[in-house]
Amino acid sequence: MAFRLGFLVLTLALAATTAGAQQKIAFGDLNQDTSQPVQVTADQLAVNNADGTAIFTGNVVVTQGEMKLAAAEVKVNYGTEQNDIESLEATGGVTVTNLGDAAEAQEAVYTIDSGVIVLSGDVLLTQGGSAMAGQKLTINLQDGTGLMEGRVTTTFQPGGN
Repeated sequence: MAFRLGFLVLTLALAATTAGAQQKIAFGDLNQDTSQPVQVTADQLAVNNADGTAIFTGNVVVTQGEMKLAAAEVKVNYGTEQNDIESLEATGGVTVTNLGDAAEAQEAVYTIDSGVIVLSGDVLLTQGGSAMAGQKLTINLQDGTGLMEGRVTTTFQPGGN
């Protein structure tokens, strides 16, 4: 509830001014434990041991705790240890959901250790009846915050938050 009220206050304050270059937001109303296991399901998997990558294609869904990422293709970049995932690079209709919040973009990069997801290209964030659009959204899952950049447009539903 405090998250929704804070979002509404921030939205009202920004609505009184011209859409700026960036706007801070909350995402998912929780702190995501980025040390939780990462599960990936897809139609196909191609592994390249030479460069330490795996490419999942076709209806890809990545789940970690309450967070889900869906895309047409996800490239997994592995670290020095066999099961150590450094980052995920998603392309093709990317959607990230966390509890009731959802973000859509053309592509996304999720750096596991830092818990940061950077979505780019026609980003649309929906939170309840409110929506926000921009060119780049950086979500920090460890503290549940985000930063929308680019020509930011906000639409909110009064009383609905």
